[in-house]
Amino acid sequence: MRKLLASVFVVAMMVGCPVAYAVQPDEIMSDPVKEARARDLSRELRCMVCQNQSIDDSDAPLARDLRLLVRERIATGDSDSQVIDFLVARYGEFVLLKPRFTPHTLLLWLLPPLALIGGGLALWIYSRRRSNNSGSPTDPSLLHLTEEEEARLDRLLAADAPDKQA
Repeated sequence: MRKLLASVFVVAMMVGCPVAYAVQPDEIMSDPVKEARARDLSRELRCMVCQNQSIDDSDAPLARDLRLLVRERIATGDSDSQVIDFLVARYGEFVLLKPRFTPHTLLLWLLPPLALIGGGLALWIYSRRRSNNSGSPTDPSLLHLTEEEEARLDRLLAADAPDKQA
């Protein structure tokens, strides 16, 4: 009963707690349409400090500076692509959470599918070789023992037989 009550309490606390957003109230733009654009752009940009978080989710001071810069560029009338291009020119492609498909990032985009195809091909070749080896041997002489092998086997079995009866 205690475990059930504890579980209910934990779930209630998780549901009841508000989500902590990194965007501070003083950063929010007065125009809701521009604010929505800024939030969408912020979700596409990497925090250079946290590196696996968007600047929309990060509490780092640099992420705050980038959020303010995005809002500043939107306020001056830049389009989304102009804002992204400005930030890429300033910070490099690394600022994008989803890098663009360019010749510079070709290996980044093509390596996972090539690795997957290569792994599938290796498994297919392995299974083919294994099925060929587990079948009947092609050389019929391998199926029968030579006279020397049969004699040695008889000696080994005879030597081992009294030990098992005792």
